[in-house]
Amino acid sequence: MHRDLSRRERQILDILYQHGRATAADVQQALPDPPSYSAVRAMLRILEDKGHIRHEQDGPRYIYRPTVARDNAKRSALRHILQTFFDGSAEQAISALLDESSSKLSGAELDRLARLIDQARNTGV
Repeated sequence: MHRDLSRRERQILDILYQHGRATAADVQQALPDPPSYSAVRAMLRILEDKGHIRHEQDGPRYIYRPTVARDNAKRSALRHILQTFFDGSAEQAISALLDESSSKLSGAELDRLARLIDQARNTGV
């Protein structure tokens, strides 16, 4: 999904996913080292042309929102990461995540992860 996007376009799309919907001014304000307002509008038009976002008119303002539901986008991005960096192996990805964050995970978080693994084992997923 994100392979055909520039760094700035990905940043804009991330902002829209975080906020759910936003105006060009909202996006500009949320961007690090923001470009001009007209540059943000141009990038929003490009994202719309690529089919990643759509707009609705609210009086004189355009309100932008992603076209793909956040959960679908997450699954698509995760599949891409699994294929690209972990040869499709969820085990390798989880192992890498645990190596990075295991010291930061609380006991409750580790318990929830263990329950999810048990559920997957019991349902054959």
